[in-house]
Amino acid sequence: MSTNTLIAIIAIAAVIVIVLAIGLWMAARRRRLQNKFGPEYDRTVEDEGGRMAAERELRAREERHDKLEIRELPPERRDRYAVEWRGVQEHFVDRPEGSVEEADELVSQLMRERGYPTDDYRGQLRDLSVEHGRTLEHYRAAHDVKVRSAGHQTTTEELRGAMVHYRALFDDLLTDQRSR
Repeated sequence: MSTNTLIAIIAIAAVIVIVLAIGLWMAARRRRLQNKFGPEYDRTVEDEGGRMAAERELRAREERHDKLEIRELPPERRDRYAVEWRGVQEHFVDRPEGSVEEADELVSQLMRERGYPTDDYRGQLRDLSVEHGRTLEHYRAAHDVKVRSAGHQTTTEELRGAMVHYRALFDDLLTDQRSR
């Protein structure tokens, strides 16, 4: 076998190894994002029109999130929030629409105290998606009902469902124990 043939075979093998390594690295990165963001990964793929754009967006969210100063709550603050939540639930019987509004406000207050910006709903979704992607659909569903309830366009059953959805995110935010 000539030297040129041997060099060509080695070059082709090296290219194949490099392509395989890049493919494995990209697949591992995709799996990491899918595991981290849960259902939010697929939603972002759909919203962004493809995997590459979605993965760029999700990595940008991670970078933004890394700059936030997210804090754990001390046990006494978690207990206080739990008591406040029970009060919101108790108000539901007499004031379902008001309770949904209170639940939204309490979730926003908890987010703010934990260190999440609460300026706008879309920003909240983006920032929460990094660590709370598995409960984000609950927040979307609850927020939708809250918005419609402002125009008295919801049933009591929908309002009850919103409370359940808010509770899922509330519990996730309240019990989140960050490892440092």
